[in-house]
Formats: sequence, structure tokens, C-alpha cells
Amino acid sequence: MADDEQEDQKEYRWETGYEKTWEAIKDDEDGMLDGAIAEIIQKAKRQRQAQKTKQNRLGMMRHMFVVLDCSESMSVPDLKPTRLRCTVKLLELFIEEFFDQNPISQLGLIALKAKRAEKVTELTGTSRVHLKALESLANVSLTSEPSLQNGLDLALKSLKVVPSHASREIVIIMGSLTTCDPVDINLTIDELKKEGIRCSVISLSAEIHVARYLTQQTMGTFGAVLDDAHFRDQLMSQVDPPPAAKTQHNSLIRMGFPHTKNEVEGKDAPLSMCMCHIENLEEPSELTTTGHHCPQCNSKYCELPVECQSCGLTLVSAPHLARSYHHLFPVPNFEELPFEAMPASSSDLTSDFRECYGCAKALGQGVDKVADKVVFRCGFCKQFFCVDCDIFIHDTLHACVGCNTIPGVDGLVYQQSSKSDQVDAHPGPSKQRGQFAM
Repeated sequence: MADDEQEDQKEYRWETGYEKTWEAIKDDEDGMLDGAIAEIIQKAKRQRQAQKTKQNRLGMMRHMFVVLDCSESMSVPDLKPTRLRCTVKLLELFIEEFFDQNPISQLGLIALKAKRAEKVTELTGTSRVHLKALESLANVSLTSEPSLQNGLDLALKSLKVVPSHASREIVIIMGSLTTCDPVDINLTIDELKKEGIRCSVISLSAEIHVARYLTQQTMGTFGAVLDDAHFRDQLMSQVDPPPAAKTQHNSLIRMGFPHTKNEVEGKDAPLSMCMCHIENLEEPSELTTTGHHCPQCNSKYCELPVECQSCGLTLVSAPHLARSYHHLFPVPNFEELPFEAMPASSSDLTSDFRECYGCAKALGQGVDKVADKVVFRCGFCKQFFCVDCDIFIHDTLHACVGCNTIPGVDGLVYQQSSKSDQVDAHPGPSKQRGQFAM
């Protein structure tokens, strides 16, 4: 009887009441819808920032494979002009943003073609290699259906040999609703879970049960896109480093800071070839006098970061480590306040004039009057910012403008670190290793 009553309480989707979604859009006093539309756009802009949470441990040295579906379903024109061309265009933006935010990470591309998996590019930290490979993928012939298991197995073979201190990830872009696998795909999922490899899936068609199960077992994310803008948001959410996996160990990593040899004993440096292009048939190495020399074996490379092919030392520059530092100490979220709570600017005491401290835009006036109903205040410098500056500070700049320009403000990361060092002048090795572990 109890089961029958529960079944009676459940209703089908078409039996439930109407959802009045149009009530979210309300007109203002003048009968205009600009206010409601601006509010929706403003919430969408800050959605990614609101979802960010401060993590104690992040996988900063990332090794990621992007698995791209190149089956017949990618020719569907629901994403203009086609799913494949839209994906390639967004992947170009993703690759540039990925290496900008994760300069000491590596990326690889795998294509699923005709029930087989093909490795397009190996794991490398050079964005130019991936961008060139994407140009050839844009004109590939789309036939048959993909094999998700073959793509996962190919990525698993390469990620197995990655050191345990690095974050290992797979991002799958699926356009097909089916997958043709040689054996039970659950065996591969169990192996990925055992190895601690994080798998995320972006579906261009609809939710797929096996893809959802894969992300749940490997602590990844799943998303089905609505349009190209939503697709871009789903893809860009993979740029930020994920929380460190339980299988990921803390360890001290040897890194080399290469030097350049412009002069040797008062003479010009001799001509030599770089190691990164010496075996590349498409772009053969050229004799040059400039380059980055490994401090351990003196091998020359034309760009950084890279792993030395001779001695295996990771070669980076100081700016690369500095750009990875902001993930450990992100700018705290600003306090959201109504426009009326913002005091008038000191530059114009006679009028009710308010401006953003970042871009000096006049708030609450002109065309953006509706969009400026909400302002954002830094908790340290107490300065007010518009929504665009708030997003720019947290996503791109990674430093508060007010805290960096006003003397004596206690909001900078290095100021907080110096104060903690004064309190504890001799921290133990475990504390240092926990703070700077990759």
C-alpha cells in the first residue's frame, strides 16, 4: 500500500503544473525590460566566479588530454556552421587560455575516428603545436561512430607514466549519442578510477548515461551544451586547476632555469641547433646563436617550458612559476552591494557622482544606468568596482587594483606572507612543503 501511495504522488512531467518562467523577467517603472535583461546578463557573468571555491591543494602541474569526437554526428549544423568547426574554433581559444593560466602544464589531443582513437599531438607545453594540429582536424572526413573506450585507453597509456605529483586529466568532447567499444567499458572506467585520472565530458547532443557514470566515478564534471556561448563556458571552466586528487603526492620537484649565451669569452655565441626541432621533419631545426641552455647538460631549446630530452630536467622561467602562483592565493571575492550603498566620489562633492575605481567609469549614468544597480567592494582596500572590473580582476589580472595602488593596504599576498613569516621566523619543513607543494 505504501508503494502504491508513493507511485500516486509521482507525476509525469506533462502532468505537473505550469512553470511560469516568464515571471523572471519583469518590467520597470517605465515599462521597459532593460533592467531584468541586464540583471540576467550580470548574473551570468559572475556565475563562474561564484562557483570558485578556495582549495588548500590544487593540481598545478597538469597533464591533460582533450579527446575530440570526429564521427558523423559532428557534421550536424545545430552549432554554426557545424559542431566540428565550432568545436575547433573554441578549442583554439581554450588552448591559448589554458597555457596562459597554466604555464607549467602539458596538453595533448586525441581524435576519435571511425571507431578508432588516433593521437593527434603528444603531451607538450607548446601551444603552437596544438593550434597547427587543429587546423588539419577542421577538414577531416566525418564518418561512422566513435569509440569512447579506445580514446580512454589511449589516453590512459600516456598518463600512466606521468609522475604522481602531477594532476592527470581527460576532457572528452562528445557529439554522438552512441559509442562502439570492443569490450566492457566499465573495465576501463575502473582502471581510470584506480589510477586517479580525472575525466570530464562535454556533450554536444544530450546527456549520456555512460558519460555521466564516467565523470561520477572519476570525480570529473559533466555538461550538455545549450548553444555556442554555453559551450564556451563549459570548456573554459576546465582552465582552472582542479582540486588535487587523493592519489596525488606532495613532493619537491627539480626544475632548471635556463640561461642564454649571447657571448662566449668576449665573442659571439657559436651557431647551434635546438633539441626541440632536431627530429621534427615538418619544422627542421636551424642554426642559431640564441636559445635557452639547460643548466645541467647544456642542451639548447628555443622555447620554454619544456622537459629536457637529454637529462629529463623540467626547464622553466621565473615568470612561469609566478603566473602559476595566483592559483594558490586567489583574490578573495568582492562584497556585492546595492548602488545606493556606494558613497559619492571625493573628486566631485557637489553632485551625486560615483565612479569605478578600476576603469573610472561613471556608475549609474547614461546607457549603463540599469546595469550598475549592483557594485562590488574589496574587503581590504574598501574600493568599489563595476561588474566588468570585478570579473577582469578575478579572471585575468589576479590582483586587486586598489590593494596594489594604495600604500599601506594589507590585502596583498606577499604582505600577508611577510607578516606570517615575522610571527613564525623559522617554519618547519612540513609547513613549507605544504604551502609550496605542486
